[in-house]
Amino acid sequence: MRTLKDMSVLITGGGSGIGEGAAKHFASKGAKVTIAGRREEPLQKVKKEIGELCHLVVGDVTQTSDRERMVAEAVTHGDGLETLISNAGNIYRCEVEEFNEEELLKIFHSNVVGGMMLVSECHEFLKETKGCVIFVGSVHTQRAFPNASPYAATKGALESLTGVLAAELGPQGIRVGCVRPGAVITEINVRAGLATQAEAAVRLEGMSNLHALGRIGTVEDIAEAFEYLACSDWVTGNVVTVDGGLGLGVTNE
Repeated sequence: MRTLKDMSVLITGGGSGIGEGAAKHFASKGAKVTIAGRREEPLQKVKKEIGELCHLVVGDVTQTSDRERMVAEAVTHGDGLETLISNAGNIYRCEVEEFNEEELLKIFHSNVVGGMMLVSECHEFLKETKGCVIFVGSVHTQRAFPNASPYAATKGALESLTGVLAAELGPQGIRVGCVRPGAVITEINVRAGLATQAEAAVRLEGMSNLHALGRIGTVEDIAEAFEYLACSDWVTGNVVTVDGGLGLGVTNE
């Protein structure tokens, strides 16, 4: 297996939640991390905490020029590019009769199309390093949560893409994987205006008994799975479930 030492990694949505946790985990093991996101303030905070191994790029994965800049600066910072963690995304919740076509297109652009285009932008560099693409799926593809169909659909698309792109890019030495998290506290519901951070934390903590292991996840739990996929040279096309057993459908008393 490879190690994270000196690995060049681009992480979108790197200013908070799972992206922030991944950046800190990878940098703690010597990786050269480039974090990207739309908000400069949280990116600056993460960069300050990590130090010189971290570079930031303010940009939106739905914008062509921003994606080009993310990749170019990651290649410069890391002297190449070995891993893309396509983590940026948003959530859109509503009932079926309230579907808004513009909002549906926006969430597919941010959660699916932006990541696909980043793979295209990174392709030549990942081919050189025999690198890896990692998507972030969701337990929403395993458990049916009402009013979350737009979000679940985007995550289902990413999980399907994982296998197809792995088959297509495998002959070029590029591996493709996906991590499917369970309940982990992030800022996604806050950014979407669905809850305050405190309300979101209370809601997720209340789901602890739905996990076979009796607790919700941490960003470190997910970062460890990212590391496995990034470093494993003979693993591709897999959706790795890291959900504490949430997808099993159990309820602990």
